[in-house]
Amino acid sequence: MDRELKEEELQDLYAWIDTIPLSRPKRHITRDFSDGVMAAEVVKYFFPKLVDLHNYIPANSTQQKLSNWNLLNRKVFSKLSFHVCEDTVKKIVLSNVGVVEPVLSALREKIDKKVEQTANNDLEYYDTRNQEKLHTEIRQTEAKHLVQITGEEMKKHEKSRLKNEKPQQRVQFYSDMDPTLRFILQEKEQAVMALQETVEILQMKVNRLEHLVHLKDIRIDDLTRHLETYKAKGHHTQ
Repeated sequence: MDRELKEEELQDLYAWIDTIPLSRPKRHITRDFSDGVMAAEVVKYFFPKLVDLHNYIPANSTQQKLSNWNLLNRKVFSKLSFHVCEDTVKKIVLSNVGVVEPVLSALREKIDKKVEQTANNDLEYYDTRNQEKLHTEIRQTEAKHLVQITGEEMKKHEKSRLKNEKPQQRVQFYSDMDPTLRFILQEKEQAVMALQETVEILQMKVNRLEHLVHLKDIRIDDLTRHLETYKAKGHHTQ
């Protein structure tokens, strides 16, 4: 965290920060991040529930700046397995040049790791909590499908009558049905509903992963654009 970043690393870091909507425009990164508020906003962008921005007060006083950074260390950075030492915090608060960039670079690595872990945990949660249930439901559905085939002729015989019956008549039909068969049909309906619920859960996971991929694509596009701009500037300089 204390190492000096190379020029390419600095440009990459600045491009990353530019992709994040912040409450204040980035003019001078050393001063912009000295009170810790924009650092809190960076984490908030990726993990909205992790940061309460109203706890971080924009400040010019050294004391309030220290308070903001200490709160970040305790309440936010600790959940990312990240910590900024006291000496570094003091240097950031005093706007010492070249101090905040390595901190933000290290924070970025922790954020990327947490984002990846979150996605993996979503998949693991589904695998461990739902995969066995899904397999059981599939086996149950297959068994009930055999029963369904066996009773297919009976259902064909009753189909036209049930289609024209009133709801009260249909209730009477199920009431008169053999209890074993009625239980099997009810079990089948429950299995179908459970499978539908599983499909909905899977779709939610897919949507979330697609969103993460979309964010990554946006970041790659931005970094590529900034890299091309940087190379163009370097070419003109030469």
